[in-house]
This record gives sequence, structure tokens and C-alpha cells, in this order.
Amino acid sequence: METDHIQMLLDIGELNNLFTGSISIEAFLQKIVELVASHMKAQACSIYLYDESTDELVLKSAVGLDPGAIDSIKIKLGEGLMGHALQEMRAVCENTGEGNSISKFYPEAGEELYNCYLAIPIARGSTKIGVMAVQRGGDNYFGERDVMALRATTSQLAPMIENVKLLMLRQEGEDKKSRQISFEDLRFVKGKPASSGYAYEPSVVLQRDPMHIYLASKNPEQIFTIDDFQLSLQKTESDLERLQAQVELALSDAASLIFASHLLILKDRGFTGKIRLLISEGMNPPQAVMEVYRGYREIFQGSENPLIREKVQDIEDLCRRIIDNMYREPDDESVYQGKIVIARELYPSDLLMLSVQGISGVVLTSGGVTSHVGILARSLHIPAVIVDKAELLEIPEGTKVLIDADLGNVYINPSPEITGKFHERERAKDDLLEMTDLLRRPTVTKDGVTIRLKLNVNLLSDVSDEVIPAITEVGLYRTEFPFLIRNGFPSEEEQYIVYRKLVDMMQGKAVTFRTLDIGGDKILSYYQFDREDNPFLGMRSIRFSLFHEDIFAQQVRAILRAGAGAPMKIMFPMISSIDEFLKSRDMVYRCIKELAGQNIPFNDSPEIGLMIEIPSMVNLIDDIAAEADFFSIGTNDLIQYTLAVDRTNERVAHLFLPHHPAVLRSLKMIADAANSAGIHATICGDMANSERYVPFLLGCGFRDLSVDAIYLSRIKRVITETSIAQAEEIAANMLATKTVEEITAIIGNRI
Repeated sequence: METDHIQMLLDIGELNNLFTGSISIEAFLQKIVELVASHMKAQACSIYLYDESTDELVLKSAVGLDPGAIDSIKIKLGEGLMGHALQEMRAVCENTGEGNSISKFYPEAGEELYNCYLAIPIARGSTKIGVMAVQRGGDNYFGERDVMALRATTSQLAPMIENVKLLMLRQEGEDKKSRQISFEDLRFVKGKPASSGYAYEPSVVLQRDPMHIYLASKNPEQIFTIDDFQLSLQKTESDLERLQAQVELALSDAASLIFASHLLILKDRGFTGKIRLLISEGMNPPQAVMEVYRGYREIFQGSENPLIREKVQDIEDLCRRIIDNMYREPDDESVYQGKIVIARELYPSDLLMLSVQGISGVVLTSGGVTSHVGILARSLHIPAVIVDKAELLEIPEGTKVLIDADLGNVYINPSPEITGKFHERERAKDDLLEMTDLLRRPTVTKDGVTIRLKLNVNLLSDVSDEVIPAITEVGLYRTEFPFLIRNGFPSEEEQYIVYRKLVDMMQGKAVTFRTLDIGGDKILSYYQFDREDNPFLGMRSIRFSLFHEDIFAQQVRAILRAGAGAPMKIMFPMISSIDEFLKSRDMVYRCIKELAGQNIPFNDSPEIGLMIEIPSMVNLIDDIAAEADFFSIGTNDLIQYTLAVDRTNERVAHLFLPHHPAVLRSLKMIADAANSAGIHATICGDMANSERYVPFLLGCGFRDLSVDAIYLSRIKRVITETSIAQAEEIAANMLATKTVEEITAIIGNRI
């Protein structure tokens, strides 16, 4: 079907006049869908706007669909054709109307008349705004020319629709504040524990408004001078330097100059000079800061360099601080200190900064319990819970919240009876003398079998004087954390300094270094990962290292140098074949040869092993046992790949089952192969952190468990209270069972 696409683009350009006039934003959207439908000769056209707080697309305007569907149809990101278009940031064209596995029918829209469908994401850079869709009936199929035209149209409309979206969200926010919100259904929320612990404090919601909405919340009548601006710059610089010092003091291995880019921008004469120029021309200083921010944002977002695009967050944070200091508003530390932070999501750098600001706990409304943020929270000793309740983001600031991160429970304004019970439980559990005494005792089972209890290390702060006597070695050092919170790849020398600190802290006990494990849910902000439909099955872990041999070699050299004069081990993550293991091991041999010729102290005989976390290696377990010096089993990924379950996907998280028969039998095969070959096999995933699974693991034949520091005492207690005979009986019963339900019954209250 021929359409007048050029005329449509010309008419779309005229819409800017309507947008800036007196017409309502709802009418503006309606004019768009009517115009596009007319030019595309489509019976239906619709605009969905993306709500980041709920991860949903919401129908906001339509022609050819039932008007009653507006605001009522909500589509999850990745759900149906519309959700796929935005999630994958691509056009979705469907000319059959039936038989597509990702399509979803919405009867309330009255779209049964249409079988031809074209959806285009609306975006600015990487920022998701929404989706525009057109529909036709019969055999009026959409072609490539239609796709190109609608893509060009959405690109031209994106800035205006983004403004519409922000205005609508602002209004909806005001409406929510004006309504009497009832939290009866939020009194108790069941979630999943991400980092154990207990906290009962006032809450604060971390949900930043876009910059122009943020500035609109300030008093526009308050006029500032150039001197006020200068004082604000000085205050901002001292604040950033103090925050950087606090982070480095608390977390020397992970600080990585988090605020370095902020300080560099602040010292850039071009940045401050542009602001001063606008002030000298009569602009109010906060508005001048905002104007310069817009310019920098456009420059950064338009760059092809992903590292430069990432600086948008830095420039935004810096400008907020400058404006806040002009208005003499309190520092972030006073806002978050002693509070339970509720947020949709947090990045590792966010959690680090919040930790030094003294937060008491975290509630996240999205994400997976085994994500790196959860792991980092354990190292920082911050109780954290993941809940599927976006409504928590709407509770008023200061609402008292109790989180039981051992069980994953969240209580809003709990009763005195509930808080009293938790205080009693915490007093009993936190008997420091009992814990210290237990940790110092030998780790032996009830019938006298020695178990090698090891430590998982994410940050150097995991290693303490109380912990070292309780462990035989570091069973897993996750080297990726210093990478995750930096602004660029650390050099060999920077890595060496961190690694050597850990070796020295262990006082002669071995350290097992896992090489870089990034990709999947662990993304480097400064590295441009190509878009992958299945990132957990893509360029991650050892695949990344082998693809970037220069980065791999620098890390291996740093590890070998750090291990000089001390026992150490190197293991590779996500090995899927013996060939990959041999190639990775060859890199170690190559680095040993290089260092030997440079007269640099290093460890020339490390033990070399691998993580068993992909089913292909379970099938080759006897063969790899003949090549490797040791195994470590990453149960999180082994479960994920064995059961084909994305552990960070809330919709299928209930299928992530450590006690699935296939997982249990795989673990038994690994234990048997290691014992037969006479090598150690260490469980270092979350199953080792769980009291409910320890008897099964011991019964399978595992004698090495590597756990996070906060779980050491409870896992040690389970070991000392369990006999091997009892554990073998439990394991035999579980291994002989075919269904998850039956295994759950065997374990009883352990699950």
C-alpha cells in the first residue's frame, strides 16, 4: 500500500507549533496518532509511554482502538510485540497477526480487527521513551518503506514526546501526593533475601527526578549572585573530596576515584566559564548551571564513544550538587544516614557511596538475589531484600520500615509486637562471644570428619581478624569488583596493589583468584558491550578474557606477581570445553615465561583450576579432572544453565531451584569425579551459604565449602551439628527422588 511518507514528515514538523501553543498534552498526543494513522493509511495508531518505575509501557493515546483502553493497558518490558520492540530497541513488524510466539492479544483494546502490526521504539540515545504502533486489517501489509518512514517519524518526535512523558509523570506524581494513600496491603511484603541482616529505621526513596523537574521544585523567586555561585563551587569541591576520602578509607580496593570525573569537570574552565558568562549576562545562577548542563548532556549523549556517553550521569550529579549548595540544602549523607533506602535498582558505585553515608538497609523493587549488587551488599554488611512491589517507591519519606533480610520480609510501620520479637531475636543471634568462640574451633563434623571451610572475598573488607582463624584459605576472590566500579580498566600495577594486599592479609593462607567474570548482569560502564539477545549466553567471563588477550595477560601477570612467596591458585570462570581451559592455562604459562625473563618476583607454580558452572563440563567431568589441579563449583550459574532460568528475571525466578533433581545429580557427578582423581572440589556458590543444603553437599562427598563472611558462623554450626552418616542418608534419599516436590518433602523445613 503506497503512503505519502514525505508529506507525513512535513506535517509532523508542524506539530511543534501545536505543542508550544495552548493545546493540552493529551490532545497533542491524539493529534500525532491521528496524523500518523492517516498518512500510513492505518486503521489504528497508538502511543505507549514507558514507566521506568514499573518497567511497563502504558497506552496513552490511540485512534482505531477502544478509548477506554487508554491508561488501562499496561505491558511489561519484553512482553508481547510492543514490549519486545522497546526492550530490544528495534522495529517489530508482524504481517500475519497469528502464530507469533511473542505476540499478545489485548481484547480490551478492540484490536481483533487488525492482523498487520508495526511497532517502532521511541528513544533518545539509550533512553527509552515509549513505542509507537500502527495496525491494519486484511492483506494491507507493512513493508520496509513503512518501517523506515515510521522510524524517521519517531526520531523526529522523540524530543517532544519525551517532554510530554515527563510532564505527565510530574502530574501523576502530584496526583499521588494529593490522594490519601492506603498502605494496608503493604503492611507486610514477602520478598527474597539478597544480603542477610536486620534493620528497623525510617525509609527514604531513592528516585531521582529528571533535571528540569528537579530544578522546577526549587524556589524560582530566589535570586543568587556570582558570589553565591563561587561559594557553591568551593563547597561542592570540598564535599566531593571528603566523600572520596571516606570511600577510600572504608573500601581502599574498590574506591577507584569514584568522584574523579566530577572533580575534573569542576576544575574545567570551559565548564565553569560558560556558567559565569551566562550569569554575567543576567541569568540566575541555578538556571545558568542548568543551561550549561543541557549543552554538555547533548554533547556527551551524541558521542560515539561509550565512555563519554557515560559521563552524562557524572555531569548531572555534579550540577545537582552545585545547585543544592546554592540553596544551602543538606548534603546527601544527612539524607541517607541511618535510613533504609528503597530504590528500583542500584549500581555498585551507588551502593558503595550509600554505604559510607551510613545507610542501614536496602529494599530493591527489581533485580535478582544473586546479582553482583546483592553480593556487594553482603561484603558491606548491609541487609538487603528484593521485592516485586513497585508501590513501595510511593511511600512517604520517613515511614518506619523493618526488613528481615534473613527471610526476605519487609514490614511497613510494624506494630510494637513485631518489632519486639525481632529485637529479641537479634539480641540472641548477635552473641559475639559465642560466635567468636565457634569460629575459632576446628571445623569438624559431629563424627569427627574435617571440613575445609573457606572464604569468598568480594572486597578486602571481607577479611577481618575474627575471620582469618576460622578459614583454611580464600576459596574464591572475585576479581571483577575493582573493575565494576571504576571509570576504566585498571592497569596491571593497580591490580597488583589490590591483589597483594589480600595475599598479605591472609598471613600465609592460600588465595584462589578467579579471573575476570563480567558480562551477563555484570556490565562495565566504560566498555561498550554489543547488544546481545541473551547476554548470559554471550560474550562474558572467560570468553571476554580470551577475546581481549591484552586485558587477560595484564590480570594474570598481576595475580602471579601478587602471589610471590605465598601459596596461590588461579581459576577460570565459565569454561565450556577442555579446549578453553587449555588455552586459558597456556596464558598463565606464557605470563610465567615473560615474568621469568624480566627478573620480577612472582609465583611460578600456581595451582590452576576452573569453575564448573556449565552443563557441558559436567558431561566431561572425568576428562577435565585429569587436566585441572582443582575444581570450584559456581552453583548460581550451574543452576541457571542447567535449568535454562535467567536468575535475574523476576518472571521466572521461582524456577531457579537448587534442589532440582538435575542439579543435585550434577553435583554428585562432580564430587565423585574429583574424589576419584584426588583433587579438591569446592562449592563456592550460594548453596554453600545456605544451611538447608550443607548436609546434602557433605553427603555427596564434598569436603570444601567456600562461603561469604557473614555466613561463616551459621555454616560452621551446621557442619559441627551434622554427622557424615546422617548427611549421606539425606543425600541418598534426595538423589533417588525424581521430582522437586518429593525432594522438598524430604528436606522438610530446610527448604
